Amino acid sequence: MNRNVIFEDLGFRDYKETWDYQEERFQEILQLKVKNRREGLEQPTPNYFLFVEHPHVYTLGKSGDPANLLVSEQVLSERGASFYRINRGGDITYHGPGQVVGYPILDLDNFFTDIHKYLRFLEEMVIRTLGEYGLSATRSEGETGVWLDVGTPEARKICAMGVRASRWVTMHGFALNVNADLSYFDLMVPCGIRGKGVTSLSAELGRHVPMAEVKQKLTTHFRGLFEVA
Repeated sequence: MNRNVIFEDLGFRDYKETWDYQEERFQEILQLKVKNRREGLEQPTPNYFLFVEHPHVYTLGKSGDPANLLVSEQVLSERGASFYRINRGGDITYHGPGQVVGYPILDLDNFFTDIHKYLRFLEEMVIRTLGEYGLSATRSEGETGVWLDVGTPEARKICAMGVRASRWVTMHGFALNVNADLSYFDLMVPCGIRGKGVTSLSAELGRHVPMAEVKQKLTTHFRGLFEVA
């Protein structure tokens, strides 16, 4: 079991370019696993964790409802946003400037083979990070992601999640609103969930929050939860 993780900060990068880069890392791990099984080898599989910030983009998961995008793609183009249908779980999600996006590309055979536990650990990483800013974040039953004030009329999502896994190798991940322009969420039904709001770390704290600081805290909690070597 290889519990080393290669962390990469890709900076501000186009969604499609980053998706292609994810796929390369994902296929690299899958192919090594197949080779190991076919040839009776035990070559360690690598693990990656990519941080990135995207230009304005909307993505629709494979089980998502296109009706949850409330405007035409022409309107998106006028707002400087692009749109992609992609191969993760979940519904529609927005990515944009001021949002910390994380893509763990892990061979879960190196950690634990349980997708539900994997998602709960990603949520816990975000919950612990927000706790360092004095926010009491939590899960909402039946709704993947991280929320504030669950069970009240003020319930609002601060972090969305959607993953893909094959042969216990993961890709895609989470999007944490740090300093994001929340008006872009008005163009969709966030994650296909009606009647609940969206927020950001800066909106909750009333100040700009350094992105590098948030990424450092997420990394620390990820290392602890996943017992990274």
